[in-house]
Amino acid sequence: MPTESQADVNLEGESAFMRILGLRFEEVGPERVTASFETGPDHHQPWGLVHGGVFTAVIETVATTGAYQAVEDRGQLAVGVNNVTDFMRPHQQGRLDVVAEPLQQTKTQQLWQAVITREDGKTVARGQVRLQNIAADA
Repeated sequence: MPTESQADVNLEGESAFMRILGLRFEEVGPERVTASFETGPDHHQPWGLVHGGVFTAVIETVATTGAYQAVEDRGQLAVGVNNVTDFMRPHQQGRLDVVAEPLQQTKTQQLWQAVITREDGKTVARGQVRLQNIAADA
């Protein structure tokens, strides 16, 4: 569940892009972020499978959300500088769950890992996002 510190941020999206992703955050914090999303034809590439860019965007979003939680009390933001996503198996439609956790958190950078799974527990995609901690007014 989102914390009070996020009261001014609509994590589930004001932009059309975030609405199309359809992320529903369940747990948000500096050590773990969990969310779920429903996939279907709006997320497909021309061959009827969920586009890899959807998985990449979801991984970046959950990692950035957690990384921000880790630095917000210092007046900082966390911005992605690298995203490497591996696509493990194809997916057409249905609910997917994502869990993101930090692998490293320092004063200047963070490295987060995220795993997207189907309802049967099989991994669909996994990724790592490196983020730079910057001043919020930068």
